[in-house]
Amino acid sequence: MQNKLYNILVPVDFTGKNKWAIAKAIELANNFDCNIHLVHIVFKPVLPFVPVDVSKYTPYASHISMQSGRAKLAAMKANYKNQLCGNGEIEISLLQGHPQQQLLQYIQSYNMDMVVIGLSRFNLVERIISSVSISLLAKKTDIPILTVRSGGLVSHFKKIVLPLNNDIPVQRVKLATMLARSFRSTVYLVSLRTERQPEQSNLLDKTLELVQSVSIIPVQCFLLEGQNLAKSTLDFSRRINADLIVGQCGKEFRLPGLWSKFTNKILSYASKIPVLTFGKTA
Repeated sequence: MQNKLYNILVPVDFTGKNKWAIAKAIELANNFDCNIHLVHIVFKPVLPFVPVDVSKYTPYASHISMQSGRAKLAAMKANYKNQLCGNGEIEISLLQGHPQQQLLQYIQSYNMDMVVIGLSRFNLVERIISSVSISLLAKKTDIPILTVRSGGLVSHFKKIVLPLNNDIPVQRVKLATMLARSFRSTVYLVSLRTERQPEQSNLLDKTLELVQSVSIIPVQCFLLEGQNLAKSTLDFSRRINADLIVGQCGKEFRLPGLWSKFTNKILSYASKIPVLTFGKTA
């Protein structure tokens, strides 16, 4: 993880949820003087669960979709470019193919530092049939995926919650610290109160030492009640009106219940608060 953001990717499909992701990307770009990449991917699956692009067999319809996408991207760039107040720029790209694969290639080819994705207000169906998996994208790219709820409040990251499981999350600590310095935030380190309480307290202490070794920012530590780290973190974040949760992939960061397991309901999908998701090793 770098100490600065240079390139932020925002996948767009020209729906209402895009504006919240772009607003957050612009806020980050203005703070870190970085570029925003708006990427639209033309993809027409045969069926929601069948990743076969039907546009390959309908070249005329595909051409129309590409033309329409290109025009909409240009209009979107013109609409938002005046909101950038630093040296950063808005780049636009039109791609064709499976969204997950195209995003992975784009991230690797153009050295993206973060992806910002807008989520719809009711996202159960989207979570099940979406061609872009937040967890998979985070695991395969090793960069953070920021999800912003459509219709949610876009505000500065003044209160950042960082849940801890078993190990010191070095990458998540570095990013949370970088954001806290820029936004003058307070970082809240949280972990579950368990039978291994001395170990969890030690984990909090060591993570606190790491944060304080790289930056002088306000930090508070809390042991939370409960059996599920994701749920307890979400409840705590709501109580303090947090502005960001910095989590990661893995079952520890999934909400409890069989249905949540079946639909892979990680923190990103359950929270109205923006969530940054890292891969398992973060």
